[in-house]
Order: sequence, then structure tokens, then C-alpha cells
Amino acid sequence: MRGGTPAFEAKICPPDEIATRRAELPGPVVFTNGCFDILHRGHVTCLAQARALGGSLIVALNTDASVRRLGKGGERPVNALEDRAAVIAALESVTLVTWFDTDTPLELIETCMPDVLIKGGDWPVDHIVGAAGVLARGGRVESIAFEHERSTTALLQKMRGL
Repeated sequence: MRGGTPAFEAKICPPDEIATRRAELPGPVVFTNGCFDILHRGHVTCLAQARALGGSLIVALNTDASVRRLGKGGERPVNALEDRAAVIAALESVTLVTWFDTDTPLELIETCMPDVLIKGGDWPVDHIVGAAGVLARGGRVESIAFEHERSTTALLQKMRGL
């Protein structure tokens, strides 16, 4: 593309517009969330597997302040929210990208009302935020087993050691 805005930028949706945009998506709608600070193979594999469970995939990103509150280290996030959103939006498997500034995405999950709620394999289903509401509406909640064990924290430690 020359000049203008890349097409993937249209996938980035402010939280106050997510309910309207969600209503336009083909279902079932899958929802997941995370920091997605330094994108790696584990992330993209999990997102592709999540998308395969429905017709659309919404990814909600922690804001920079929310990432810092998670205690991942003073230097995190490495990439600012707008950069993380652009990278995630550029993935073929992702339909919409939004964000949340709270400690959990519960309010956003309740707004999106996904048919399927997904987290990576390090999250047992009974610990996934928003699971009770999704299940009560007849939806599914799944923890996707890691196919490629990767860690942003480990990658950062490796880079510091070089």
C-alpha cells in the first residue's frame, strides 16, 4: 500500500465502540485477551487456534498501565499499546482489536458477550475471568494448550544476556 492508512488499522476498535462493532461480526464470536507485548510464535498459534473456533476473533489488549500493574517488570510493556494493537490487527486470524485499562477484562467481556472465551494453556478454565457469564449464556470457555512454549519474559532475558 502506498500512502494512506493500512487496511488492518480498521480492525482497531476503541472500547466504547466495541458493542456496535461486535453486533456486525459473523458468529460465533471468539474473545481472548492479553498483553501481547513482544509477539512470538506461541501468541500467533494460539490466536489462529482461537479464530478456528468461530467466525470472528476479538482480541482485547491490556493498556500500558494495566500491563505495569501486572508486575511483569518496570520495563514492560516494551511496545506501547498503539503499536501492539497495530501488530495484532495485522494478523489474518484477528477480526477486531480493542483494549482495557482495568486489572481484568470482565467489563469488556460482558459488553462483547462472546460465544467462546479463550485463554492460553496456562489458564485453567475455572480461573478465566468472565467464564461464568459466558457459560451462563450458553457459550463455551476453553484453555488452548500451548503448541509452542514461548515466553516474552524469557525472550527479554535472553536479549539482555546477548
